[in-house]
Amino acid sequence: MTHVLLVEPAYYTRYPPLGLLKLATHHRNAGHSVELTRGIENGSKVEPDMIEVTSLFTYAWKPVHEAIKFYSDEYPRAQIRVGGIYASLMPNRIKKNFPFVEIHHGLYPEAESLMPAYDLLANVDRWEDWDASILFTSRGCIRRCPFCVVPRLEGSMRSMITDAGKSIYPNHNRVILWDNNFLASKEWKKTLQSLIDTGLTVDFNQGLDARLMDEEKASMLADLPMPIVRMAYDRLKDKKHIERAIELLSNSGIRKRSILFYTLFNYYEPRKKKGDTPETFLQRVREVLELGSNSYPMRYEPPTSLVKNKYVSPLWTASQLEQVARARRVIGYGGAFPPYKGLITKLDQASSFDEAFSLRSPT
Repeated sequence: MTHVLLVEPAYYTRYPPLGLLKLATHHRNAGHSVELTRGIENGSKVEPDMIEVTSLFTYAWKPVHEAIKFYSDEYPRAQIRVGGIYASLMPNRIKKNFPFVEIHHGLYPEAESLMPAYDLLANVDRWEDWDASILFTSRGCIRRCPFCVVPRLEGSMRSMITDAGKSIYPNHNRVILWDNNFLASKEWKKTLQSLIDTGLTVDFNQGLDARLMDEEKASMLADLPMPIVRMAYDRLKDKKHIERAIELLSNSGIRKRSILFYTLFNYYEPRKKKGDTPETFLQRVREVLELGSNSYPMRYEPPTSLVKNKYVSPLWTASQLEQVARARRVIGYGGAFPPYKGLITKLDQASSFDEAFSLRSPT
């Protein structure tokens, strides 16, 4: 029997390796035995015939290379395949260092619709208490945002799951959606109703498109046990959409304080020589807080960056980026800026970004 070792490198992540868990089911269906490990400490209980290594963001490349080297040295006869975001965006870099590995780009169509093998998580200390089902009810996005690689990785917009209940693993009590534009799916209504029918807590982790919000969508979203509604405010020209989305959700019974906006900053488009500035970032943060919701700053990182938080837009300075990071730690809550009266007053009275995000030195 073919034995497959599934390897999650030891990078930081809040979520288990969904792709590997789906591949595990695919291999089991083919009659293979499977084993999941994280990092390079435990190895394999049985010598593997094949090793599947996943990857995350490009700046988390070191643990991926460490895993490939360790397992290729440990099991030189095993076939090694590397997939995931880093492998898809920078395959040549991996091949240059490890010419013997096979690179898989993008998704695994044969595994997309399979139930992830969540049972394997019980054998990994990091994930032994995991209790949520992660779903992609759709793939792709109708937008072509210049800062986003979703179209490159996932392709065109398409529905994947319409009956969420059938994709919930037994005994899981939460559902996490990784759809990149759930409301743009042609099957959003049917899928949303199926989520409501599960009665489980739901998190649209990647955010909902505020530009697509309407009364019907807001009303149905209000029927979900959803602690927080995530959306994005990336451009000042979307202000009217942001205001309307908050109003619609609020009118449907969702507290404004339960709405959070990912707020992009440090992005620059070289071709158009345009991007956000500290002042336009401040304006978007102010507007979200004044509307009664939370702003969660999202620092832009180039998709092929090899060092996290090294990139500085031509329209920003490293010092200004550090001001945002420090403010999130000192006056933020969970990394977000909440609509506290004192914070709103501070931002409103500031004459500039530097004044708004300046913090008193400890005495």
